[in-house]
Amino acid sequence: MVPPELHLPNSPERVLITGANGHLGTRLIARLAAADEPVPVRAVVRSERAAATLREKTRGAAEPVVLDPRDVEALACAADGCSAAVHLVGILKEGANSRFVDAHENISVALAEASARAGLRRIVYLSILGSHPGSPNACLASKGRAERILLESKTPALVLRVPMVIGEDDFASRALSGQARAPFVLLPRGGRSLEQPIDANDVVSAILAGVRAPAAAGGPLDDVALDLAGPRSLPRREILALCAALYGRKPPNVIPVPLAIGRTAAFLFEKILADPPVSRAMLGVLDHDDDIDPTDTCRRLGLELTPLDATLRRCVGPEARS
Repeated sequence: MVPPELHLPNSPERVLITGANGHLGTRLIARLAAADEPVPVRAVVRSERAAATLREKTRGAAEPVVLDPRDVEALACAADGCSAAVHLVGILKEGANSRFVDAHENISVALAEASARAGLRRIVYLSILGSHPGSPNACLASKGRAERILLESKTPALVLRVPMVIGEDDFASRALSGQARAPFVLLPRGGRSLEQPIDANDVVSAILAGVRAPAAAGGPLDDVALDLAGPRSLPRREILALCAALYGRKPPNVIPVPLAIGRTAAFLFEKILADPPVSRAMLGVLDHDDDIDPTDTCRRLGLELTPLDATLRRCVGPEARS
């Protein structure tokens, strides 16, 4: 695992980050601030409230800029003086005020144009493992189209596709902790779907390797898409068993939920509610089998993956809750 005090030999003057107020965004800002030569950050957020929260979370390490990331003119102004952009915006389900085409394709079009106008040298885009423009899943297809937009833009781009990301006090770690301590859990396919979770620190290290390219260990990373995941692919129920063992508990009893029932419930939610708690596209992403060999991507990025057991102990087990 790359230590938090990462040395950036070719640090850009300033990094633009979209979606900066999320868990990965704030981690990335902290790592850039902790580099041997701290790298200033211009953080794109959508509201003054988000800007205030970001200032508090990062202790002033980032310069928040409030704008609509689909606004090319505003985004180009924010990108002025930056050398690289890290694009973290994305959604798993659509709602009344959030559509895949806006959150993925339209923002990518704006970022591509803004980056060209500002003369950025690189864009790093965080996507989802399994994304492809031809995917039958609406979310993965939309992410795939966004990837294509950036890879075909004038600014060199690196796409990193990742599965479930686990970090301290984020959604995934809280969900795993709660399920591991429950007497029973409802899981699609009985928890047999394969997951290959990756440590949040490793994702940040991969992003930083892309930002400092072409100094990456494996050579230039221009206009390529790389699949990256954790070191182990396991069924969801086995991951829950590992988490339960951290608490000295037996694995929770798994009650299988047929996918047809889950999709039907999601369909009804979509028809009845403006902001459904779950959608068919979201179910498809979460139930996607992740099982890849990350060796080549790790070599190209100069990355050493954190063992899954270490990630779970730090982020999910009792130590994380204390």
